[in-house]
Amino acid sequence: MKTRQRWNKKMVYNSLILCIMICVILTVSACYGVRPLESEEDGDKVQVLCTTFPLYDWTRQIVGESDAITISLLLDNGVDMHSYQASAADIAKITSCDMLVYVGGTSDAWLSDMLKKNGNDNMTVVNLMEVLKDTVRKEELVEGMQEEHHLEDGHDEEYDEHIWLSVKNAVGACAAVKDGLCSVDAANADIYEANCRGYTERLSQLDAAYAGMAKEAGQKPVLFADRFPFLYLMKDYGIRYYAAFPGCSSETAASFETVAFLAGKLKEERLGCVLTLENAKNGFALSLAQTIIENAGAEAKVLSMDSMQSVTRAQIDEGMTYYDVMEQNLLVLKQAMNEKAGE
Repeated sequence: MKTRQRWNKKMVYNSLILCIMICVILTVSACYGVRPLESEEDGDKVQVLCTTFPLYDWTRQIVGESDAITISLLLDNGVDMHSYQASAADIAKITSCDMLVYVGGTSDAWLSDMLKKNGNDNMTVVNLMEVLKDTVRKEELVEGMQEEHHLEDGHDEEYDEHIWLSVKNAVGACAAVKDGLCSVDAANADIYEANCRGYTERLSQLDAAYAGMAKEAGQKPVLFADRFPFLYLMKDYGIRYYAAFPGCSSETAASFETVAFLAGKLKEERLGCVLTLENAKNGFALSLAQTIIENAGAEAKVLSMDSMQSVTRAQIDEGMTYYDVMEQNLLVLKQAMNEKAGE
């Protein structure tokens, strides 16, 4: 899939300001010993920075009750990773941490470039798309999906960066995070090893539950009246799917052909549910779902699956975890694959 126009604009913008921001921040840090992540209470702790919520939650599960590490989350105000713009304070957090965990996809291209040019040699960096390179998938355009308008830049395809929406990938990612933690805090390596084993055992049980659900549902497909970041989840368990837009497309209006195709599939497959992403309430995806249902002349529910792309600090403070979200996604997916139209 070609690189999206808005991503390119974002990367160009960041490239222009990064050098200035980094030079200022590194100069201040060198002169005054600034460590933006630290407070008086955790000044001696190892500073670990995670860019997005799933990575942050995996890390805190592995760290557990160890008081040797402080974990920070870069995107904790509900900003979507695809539209995020780094601030001077964010750059300071990145350049001063002891360990950085990030996805490493298209949306993180600016970060990868910054680390190559101005990285801290003493920093432990975990790029999960590099770690999971053997399981990383290319985005795909399936029948009925509305292709996005792209820049004609010669790039024909793009790798899907929503690696966390695979419980199988989560197991591999946690192993890499654990190794990083053991590297920056060898004194507590036994704790991180044990916590990682316990957590990945739970993830493996959840993986088995997904596999059992998919087997029980047979070849029943699901239909997304929205963008589609769940490629990994569908491929992991051989689930057929239809969707309005690929990946995290910037498109917000479906064509007549897309609506007609999805409405036809809803009716043909006798699907009882149409899926959207989180935060779809009162948004374009909810309107699209209702339009598809009306055009199909069907009775169907609109359900939501959570891609964890725009998590807020309030949600985290309320106890949100990666495992709980994926467990809830399993229940939603099970309902969508088993409920027939009109039932």
